[in-house]
Amino acid sequence: MTRTFQSSLFDMDGVVNGAVDSEDVTVRALRGSVRRTRLGDGAWLDLRRGWLTGADILFERLRDVVPWRAESRVMYDRTVVVPRLLCFYGEGRSLPDVALTEARDGLDAYYRVELGESFATAGLCFYRDGRDSVAWHGDRFGRSRTEDTMIAILSVGAPRGLLLRPRNGGPSQRFEVGHGDLLVMGGSCQRTWDHAVPKTTTPTGPRISVQFRPRGVS
Repeated sequence: MTRTFQSSLFDMDGVVNGAVDSEDVTVRALRGSVRRTRLGDGAWLDLRRGWLTGADILFERLRDVVPWRAESRVMYDRTVVVPRLLCFYGEGRSLPDVALTEARDGLDAYYRVELGESFATAGLCFYRDGRDSVAWHGDRFGRSRTEDTMIAILSVGAPRGLLLRPRNGGPSQRFEVGHGDLLVMGGSCQRTWDHAVPKTTTPTGPRISVQFRPRGVS
């Protein structure tokens, strides 16, 4: 059973006399507020906590309006259900909420010079509870298999642990992201590091992640 979503007490910028305006979702500035961690082998990770105000309201809107679908995949000669719900918005397709369009525009303004192009697509994942997950992997299909690139992940809803570890072995690093946090994996990260959102038996609420990618990166 999916746990009931509980808003963060820290996502309070839209609160007036105890009420939150349902339209009050704001994308904050990135300049001067992003912390970069050098991971090694040309990989890096940027983190901006609380990038959105009203992020919990955005979670509820996305939960209700996105046409979520379940997928199955063949693994080891058997078909398994992907343990999360998915929706993909390809290049040129309108995003399901104006706040996501504003977020993409903010990413473009901040990263365009370093990235050399715009973010073109958005993949959404709905982690309904601690049983939903994504296994260790790198997004090494398309151009990211041979080129440095960026994948920007916006998380709304309850925090979940996103783990990264060197592809050739070594300890993992854990980042708890949710309630409007932004995490950007860049440089060689998709080729030299793997990442995962593991299952957890700790009671946790639902989370939606939005992955913004450049053209040809998947």
